[in-house]
Amino acid sequence: MSYRPFSANWFTGSRWEGRIAYGADYNPEQWSRSVWDEDVRLMNEAGVNIVSLGIFSWARVEPEPGVHDFGWLDEVMNLLHEHGIAVDLATATASPPPWLAARHPEILPVDRQGRTLWPGGRQHWRPTSPVFREYALRLVRVIAERYRDHPALVAWHVSNELGCHNVYDYSEDAARAFRSWLRSRYGTLERLNEVWATDFWSQRYGDWEEILPPRLAATFPNPTQQLDFRRFCSDSLKDHFRAERDVLRSVTPAVPVTTNFMVMSNAKGMNYADWAGEVDFVSNDHYLNPGPRALDELSFSAGLTGGLAGGRPWFLMEHATGAVNWRPVNKPKKQGELGRDSLVHVAHGADAVCFFQWRQSRAGAEKYHSAMLPHAGEDTETFRAVKELGGVLAELSAVVGSSRARARVAVLFDWESWWAGELDSRPTWLLDYRREALDWYSALIELGVVVDVIPTDVPLERYEVVIAPVLHVVPNELSERLHRFVEDGGHLVTTYFSGTVDEHDHVWLGGYPGALRELLGIRIEEFGPLFEAESVELDDGSTGTLWTDRIELTGEDVEVLASYRTGDYAGRPAITRHPRGSGSASYVSTRLGVVGSERVLRTILDRAGVVSELPEELRGRVQLVIRHDARRQYWFLINRTERDVELAEVAGTEIARSARSERGGATSVIPARGVVVLEKPR
Repeated sequence: MSYRPFSANWFTGSRWEGRIAYGADYNPEQWSRSVWDEDVRLMNEAGVNIVSLGIFSWARVEPEPGVHDFGWLDEVMNLLHEHGIAVDLATATASPPPWLAARHPEILPVDRQGRTLWPGGRQHWRPTSPVFREYALRLVRVIAERYRDHPALVAWHVSNELGCHNVYDYSEDAARAFRSWLRSRYGTLERLNEVWATDFWSQRYGDWEEILPPRLAATFPNPTQQLDFRRFCSDSLKDHFRAERDVLRSVTPAVPVTTNFMVMSNAKGMNYADWAGEVDFVSNDHYLNPGPRALDELSFSAGLTGGLAGGRPWFLMEHATGAVNWRPVNKPKKQGELGRDSLVHVAHGADAVCFFQWRQSRAGAEKYHSAMLPHAGEDTETFRAVKELGGVLAELSAVVGSSRARARVAVLFDWESWWAGELDSRPTWLLDYRREALDWYSALIELGVVVDVIPTDVPLERYEVVIAPVLHVVPNELSERLHRFVEDGGHLVTTYFSGTVDEHDHVWLGGYPGALRELLGIRIEEFGPLFEAESVELDDGSTGTLWTDRIELTGEDVEVLASYRTGDYAGRPAITRHPRGSGSASYVSTRLGVVGSERVLRTILDRAGVVSELPEELRGRVQLVIRHDARRQYWFLINRTERDVELAEVAGTEIARSARSERGGATSVIPARGVVVLEKPR
């Protein structure tokens, strides 16, 4: 990854320099002019110092082709600046206006069944449409030239949540662009036929024009074709981002450019590890997934965003004050969760905390989505919590610009393994890549261990223990890096269905786990996936689900940490550890869940000499995340429980807390659903 050398503080040279950015998407075009004055008054009251503006304003800014109306936007920009509020200004290209689709229906996406996705929602455009690109870039240049010198402008916001609804387009534009992408990747048809294994099922291509996107087929489409199409779709959206970014840079080279990623469990289409080096600073949107591990998933996603940012500060562009509106049931957040969730992102490196949106919409598809200022107005629990959070963030000015302290343990996350491992025509369709990664992350938190989440291109030698769950796609270069990591003293833990294929989805021959077979000192002849209701017992007391493997030990010194007690492979190894060089490589052949993963980790961490920095009584109840600068550490202590937790034996000076305990102003506890931040010398 590489980043342009912009300051980590988005407010450099402004009255807000040294402050955490705090705000929301602002959509004043939905409201009458009289409301705007109330908005800026309440923003100041809440401590808001930045807004994302103009995201869905194309139809307002350009009501007909080539005719622009900037009067309202000029007034809003000036009003915000007068009240000390900075602007992250959008390019307004996220949702094309009705006139564009009416005049050029060829910009509309097509799904895999050949159905056109019509206007009426948002993101109704093809990433590969040259017509859409022409109109979009023309608008971007006009906006950039108009506001290039506006004092409120601190950053550019390209489009919005690229690929949220249009990542997979199967149109003729996409087919032409896919062929061009394949020509660039493979050079010749002969090479493509080899990589796609087209002699299977008589798929051999004799002309580039014969190649199509993997549209609806009679049975499973070619798996390498599917994997390449996913790569192509991510690249197509990235290319559109770069096209808008480059226009902005040509007009305003000193203004940083970003776009909001969606690093969360349901955002699978974009390889953000590949995108991260294209933005001037990483931004992310995250919405809490309901369920018993919602907080861990939030922390996991924030940690992965920090990993994508290379430990540098990043921008939380959107999250929710309360309920969202797109799930079958949309529950509000509990008291304290608004502040807690925000500070979890700050713990993982966010120097900006923003919401969707400032004022809750009165009409439209997101009118029941929560906001900083709800339908009921300022005399509400939500707005009081918003103001309280503004005060807390002001207290955290010392952390601005600090980096996330590197942990000794990391969970490796790989988008291509996510894509390929969950394709059809696999041993099981029940595999859930992110769930397995989250299991290991939660297990480490239960043990009180500080953990990073990193993409595969991060240097592994920074860590002592690396967990690589379901690392299905292992190119030769990654295999060599993992071997070196272990030989040089690192401790690797990987799982079932890892090391199985190369970057072309070709199986590494000679037995599983393929590219990692020698490193792990095992050989697997046949997978043993389990039905949804099946489970197996291990002799260490763990229960396994989803998968089993028939393991043969090939290394003389392989240690069996646990064996199967029940199931088809009863008596055979289930979990192994292979000392190599000055490190070790361990293999887990079944889904253990959080509790079972803890058992394995206790052994591995003990052998690696990794211990928790938390007192034993806090482990599991509290997650520790650390940021630091040249002189100080900032310990973020996150209460994972519904009860107050005593802060026993933890030294440091308290500089902020997300909420007060029900016991009053007591500083000796972390309140239920709360976060306490301590400052320590480094």
